[in-house]
Amino acid sequence: MPSKTAGRHNRTQQLQRQDATHHLHPFTDFQDYAANPGRIISRAEGVYIEDSDGNRILDGMSGLWCCNLGYTQPEIVEAVRQQLATLPFYNNFFQCANEPSVTLAARLAELAPDNFNRVFFTNSGSEANDTNLRLVRRYWDLLERPEKRIILSRTNAYHGSTIAAASLGGFDFVHRQFETLPYVHHIAQPYWFKDGGELSPEEFGLSTAQDLERTIDELGEDNIAAFIAEPIQGAGGVIVPPESYWPEMRRILAERDILFISDEVICGFGRTGQLFGCQSYGTAPDLITFAKAVTNGFQPLGGVLLGDRIANVLTSGGGEFGHGFTYSGHPAACAAALATLSIIQRENLIERVAADIGPYLQQRWRELAEHPIVGETRGKGMVAALELVRNKQTRERLEDGGKAGAVCRQSCIESGLVMRAVGDAMIIAPPLVCSHEEIDLLIERATHALDLTAHHYRL
Repeated sequence: MPSKTAGRHNRTQQLQRQDATHHLHPFTDFQDYAANPGRIISRAEGVYIEDSDGNRILDGMSGLWCCNLGYTQPEIVEAVRQQLATLPFYNNFFQCANEPSVTLAARLAELAPDNFNRVFFTNSGSEANDTNLRLVRRYWDLLERPEKRIILSRTNAYHGSTIAAASLGGFDFVHRQFETLPYVHHIAQPYWFKDGGELSPEEFGLSTAQDLERTIDELGEDNIAAFIAEPIQGAGGVIVPPESYWPEMRRILAERDILFISDEVICGFGRTGQLFGCQSYGTAPDLITFAKAVTNGFQPLGGVLLGDRIANVLTSGGGEFGHGFTYSGHPAACAAALATLSIIQRENLIERVAADIGPYLQQRWRELAEHPIVGETRGKGMVAALELVRNKQTRERLEDGGKAGAVCRQSCIESGLVMRAVGDAMIIAPPLVCSHEEIDLLIERATHALDLTAHHYRL
């Protein structure tokens, strides 16, 4: 009789063949994927995932920055089940609304910063940032300022994968694959380890922020509609800006008639120790993009929180706003979000990130800076990164082309840990519900993965 392990392995191989033959994955080299089949994830529990071969892996990335409460949340599952049994779908077009979307909009307005009282629902962060462009343009048109069209973003930023959202993002390899929107311009990123040179972090933070001021002067304040930025650039490599950066950015934006969009798809709902990253850094956005953790990843949902400055103009007249999605405010997704927010509040998770588990993660993460191939550690709350190097003083990389990250990522999997590679940076965003013991295990497995990587490069 074939063993259980052999049966699992045969099933895995079958799934991998079907996957490689029929399934096109996001951000994937399809030829490489066909030659190197992916891992099939079959189940999850707590802060662990399990693949089809039965390997149990600590998920250091909360799924894809979204499962902040881990995978075992029966309250969210039951909320979705009940909603599907009651009203599985109805749209929010044509003078209609569904109860979960109305209740969620009110709950978000209650939790958000004081001047945010309106919500537009989408299905993802990408759609939310597309919506931001529509809202910004409509706002300036209603104020009879049609010349304000330019949107400023940052290099190495990620704002989604639709044409508009990918144009806002700052990845060159993405931009080479389509025609970007001509009215999007990019400014410097606050990536001190990569770009800081001989400047101190404080000097670099100020200099990089002032690139916004220089760009505004160059393009003309009267032509610029908005600036969009993540509080911490997540997919770009968990780029935590120097402490001098955001205060200077706030000064510049306060002096100029330019809207500010805070993209909180990754930082939102507690990851930085506040509800939103803009609160952690003391910025003053006009629009807040959210998605991912709002439903703990259990249902697709995104949206935009509108500051009163914009909402009051849009709702005071001017006719129909010609924008929306079939699933805007989907009742089951909104039910998942309501349950998620209830858990976050009841368990005081944001306070726990600020006062307990966040500081503990950062303390343990900093210890990795002593490893021979780690050039820097950085982080805030429940998000962190480290830089892989051959030489700590010169910041020489282990290998050209950012290939060391892929080596380390595979070493992490072999060590029972999910960490993400962004070039030569290794990044984590573990669930907010991790215990101290689980953080200790994460550090232990990360250290083992670094040892394997160093061995690979004969160091």
